[in-house]
Amino acid sequence: MTTFAIDSDNTITAYIAGDAIPDDQARFTSEKELAKLAATWPSDRLVEVWNSFAGAPPFGDLKPVKKFTDRKTAVTRIWKAVQALTPTPAPQAAPAAPKKAKTTKEAKPKGDAAGSKDAREGSKKAIVLELLRRTEGATLADIMSATGWQAHSVRGFISGALGKKMGLTVESVKTPEGARAYRIAGQ
Repeated sequence: MTTFAIDSDNTITAYIAGDAIPDDQARFTSEKELAKLAATWPSDRLVEVWNSFAGAPPFGDLKPVKKFTDRKTAVTRIWKAVQALTPTPAPQAAPAAPKKAKTTKEAKPKGDAAGSKDAREGSKKAIVLELLRRTEGATLADIMSATGWQAHSVRGFISGALGKKMGLTVESVKTPEGARAYRIAGQ
């Protein structure tokens, strides 16, 4: 806690706990204690205390006054001003080192047009790619029966795994029978 002391010349000094304060100086640690102390002072002393701050560092923005409207206003303004004298505490500990940034995976180079590098042999992905490599492509029903997937899963796989992840262009065409078929573009 900071203790403030005022001497007979109206100089206010801030002391941190453990500092020796001269016996001839009046002490206060709160606005309430300052108000008790200033209750016996003449109003001119309050003006002198305030004007000793005005224009002096770190109080450069304070303006001198000729009088205060009342003692309470004077004490409140002086208390706020002496807060600038409060010593800043020493830093407790060095700040923690910044967290290491997560490494991101490097983008894989896109495989050939058929995407055979990215599919394990015998996997459902490989089965779907084989069906889509055919010149006539594969219908939704063909892919569903070969993989056991539902229609929404097939469409999601074509859009996500093949279109976005592998970068393949999958065409949607109408068969002569009027059904929708999918095939890898350029096949």
